[in-house]
Amino acid sequence: MAKKQINSEGLELEERIVQINRVSKVVKGGRRFSFSTMVVVGDGNGHVGVGMGKAAEVPDAIRKGVEAAKKNLIFVPLARATVTHESEAEYSATKVRLIPAAPGTGVIAGRGVRPVVEAAGIKDLLSKRYGSNNPVNVVKATFEALRQMKSVDSTAKERGLTRHELRQRRMVKSAIKQES
Repeated sequence: MAKKQINSEGLELEERIVQINRVSKVVKGGRRFSFSTMVVVGDGNGHVGVGMGKAAEVPDAIRKGVEAAKKNLIFVPLARATVTHESEAEYSATKVRLIPAAPGTGVIAGRGVRPVVEAAGIKDLLSKRYGSNNPVNVVKATFEALRQMKSVDSTAKERGLTRHELRQRRMVKSAIKQES
């Protein structure tokens, strides 16, 4: 399911650098060094993007990463300052699980998950990372988990219900679950 591209022009995006990595290429005269960066941009209001940049100098690599992140923006539906439902995604050898949390919990997340969810404007969240702890893979897995998020309205529309009917069903299911 391809989502439409979001224009970053009207948004006030904040940049966060997740990782700066010096990489080298061995050539005849020795080693050539360059820098790769992982950058997250977000407006704190549901819009978030992730990008990588690589250049001979750090500022150029950051600029390229920001440009890539702005081209890769998505909208994350939020329910009071948390995610709408539990989500799990894999990228390479990393698996990330995002779990909605009660108001006041805060963001309980590691090094790769925290900048992505905070840039999106999520204030309460529980998360767990499985497998590799490579920051690049963790950020991309988190971004994929956020991409899978659906709003309550879209879920209700898919099922042919109103928002109120969907909430009622959830409450009935949770009551039955608590009884058993």
